[in-house]
Amino acid sequence: MPVYEGNTIEEATTKGLHALNLSKEEVEINVIADAKKGFLGFGKKLAQVSIEPTVSEQIAEAVAETVEDIIVTDEEVKTETAVEELLASKSDSSESKVLENLADEDAITELAMYLTKISKELNAPALVRLERKDGLLVFHLDTDKQGILIGKHGKVLNAMQYLAQVFVHRVAENKLSVVVNVGDYREKRQAILQRLAERTAEKVKQTGRPVFLEPMPAFERKQIHFTLSKDDHIKTHSEGDEPYRYLVVEPVKKY
Repeated sequence: MPVYEGNTIEEATTKGLHALNLSKEEVEINVIADAKKGFLGFGKKLAQVSIEPTVSEQIAEAVAETVEDIIVTDEEVKTETAVEELLASKSDSSESKVLENLADEDAITELAMYLTKISKELNAPALVRLERKDGLLVFHLDTDKQGILIGKHGKVLNAMQYLAQVFVHRVAENKLSVVVNVGDYREKRQAILQRLAERTAEKVKQTGRPVFLEPMPAFERKQIHFTLSKDDHIKTHSEGDEPYRYLVVEPVKKY
């Protein structure tokens, strides 16, 4: 496993990512040692990190095996750029500026219309269906172009999930928890996350080092956190800003 050094953990990580030509979201970063300043130039030690393909790559492979008839085309890759533009302009939504303090049902209707509009802008028009499940409002997007709305590694769908949650928080009087789904992607993803949590826990206990997972929606992070909360040897916390917030799984230190 490659080891990279730097004056700080961040510098060592940057060097490693540059050498591997990968982003932070595509790797697992394990901190081997923090930097030490030493005294009068003696005993100085550089920070060390090891970097390897992230568990998210294993997720992507599993999704590819389980989600049938979804092929990522050039059109779908271009869609990710369109979604990123939507993310960048989320605060400029004319709907969210005009609408506020709506009753639950009115907010749900507006969100359904908002998701319909987004799907059209992404050239994958969808019929929006609502399902109430376990305290969640699940918005199913029925479309002939599932691959476009899911995107590579679920990137497009997760971006739409974030936009939907931001929108409903702005217009609704009450706090509503929403999930955006295409086909049965979320159901299959749930099983994958369960396996991911178990594999990650084992790796952390074997190496004694933290593992950084890929960015994922809050409800997915919550699922992994809940699964691992039963393990007294593991603890989890989130870092980063939405929609790129990610989960860190680390061993419990014993004193």
